[in-house]
Amino acid sequence: MEPILDLIRKKRDGQALSREEIQRLANGAADGSIPDYQISAWLMACYFQGMDSNETDALTEAMLHSGRVLDLSSLPGPAVDKHSTGGVGDKTSLVVAPLAAANGVYVPMVSGRGLGHTGGTLDKLAAIPGFRTDLTPERMLKLLKAAGACMAGQSAEIAPADRKLYALRDATATVESKSLIAASIMSKKLAEGVQGLVLDVKTGAGAFMRDRGDAVDLARIMARIGASFGVRTAALVTDMDECLGWAAGNALEVVECIEILRGAARPQSIRLERLCLELAARMLMAAGVEERLGEALARCEESLESGAVLEVFRRMVRLQGGDEAVLDHADRLPQAAMVETQEAQADGWIAACDALLVGRACCALGAGRERMDSPVDPAVGVSLLKKRGDAVRFGEPWVRIHANGETGLAQARELLQQALVVQQGKPEDHPLILAEEWS
Repeated sequence: MEPILDLIRKKRDGQALSREEIQRLANGAADGSIPDYQISAWLMACYFQGMDSNETDALTEAMLHSGRVLDLSSLPGPAVDKHSTGGVGDKTSLVVAPLAAANGVYVPMVSGRGLGHTGGTLDKLAAIPGFRTDLTPERMLKLLKAAGACMAGQSAEIAPADRKLYALRDATATVESKSLIAASIMSKKLAEGVQGLVLDVKTGAGAFMRDRGDAVDLARIMARIGASFGVRTAALVTDMDECLGWAAGNALEVVECIEILRGAARPQSIRLERLCLELAARMLMAAGVEERLGEALARCEESLESGAVLEVFRRMVRLQGGDEAVLDHADRLPQAAMVETQEAQADGWIAACDALLVGRACCALGAGRERMDSPVDPAVGVSLLKKRGDAVRFGEPWVRIHANGETGLAQARELLQQALVVQQGKPEDHPLILAEEWS
């Protein structure tokens, strides 16, 4: 057996590693038999030399089978999940999961916490008093049978090798490798035991993958991995130049989702609601429930209008220990002590509201975290009264800042002022879906 040093050297020099060699490295990372400094050196070699499709598949498989794979064979219908690469105001999971479940698709959604300027689904759910996401695989299966959908955090039983490798990637500046990203995401999703998967790959100012070409490449890699593991996969590349919807901040984003579920969405939520419908429709297609996109969209729209999706979400909240009364009384969610408005400094049309700067403003207020162990304030954030393409006048309020004290408030004000770009002519519409890949 080759020494680990030889495997690192081999990758450093641009040679491909075998399936067995990659499995050995992944297993060694998970059980601690290979020192962190050697795994880190291998990750850096992968970052600079890249990984071919066989290596990427091998790493996905090694991380996938480093822990448990959920057995969903007892469900009476197909299971499909959705994953987003992260963005500002991206709360689609809270609408998409019950939307797909209301149409005969079981959704075992394993989500993560936010890091940096991008929010995380678990942080949003934590804003609902009592909501539990620390679910065992057995509990997830029971919830799926009872509600059609459940939302859980990644446990130590799911892809433990990925947990270790991700921590080392985060500490060694190797997060941006497309092959490592793809293997990480797909190993966790495949461990859910789903038959189909829909991926929302964000690109633009507020996304980790800011370059559109890189986002398309990542979408193609993940769709191909899905196919190689027998999972029908759709990967959409979507716009993240602006905050998705009007809310950024955990409790505020829950409020926006409840408005959509209740059929009372604000005009600023149009793109968010449309993306939720598009993603859920493709989940129906990946599950084989519908064959054509138009029919899948119509079915999703009808279930949303009928109130069926709201009832699925209500049932899921109740069964996961949450206070379902928040669906009728949003004031039961955490509230910020201070709310102030910021005014536009010119007449014209909003040409841009930089999503990265909005996300950084939320972080300054305490809505996000710079480290995985940092606390998050669920009540703080921003609510946008105006979006790209809206007319605005000098002195007119365009954003509300929700804060709990002076901490970060001055920085948030400055960042939001920088985020707003006003021009004289009305800007052209930006497409929501920029590319799409199916396996």
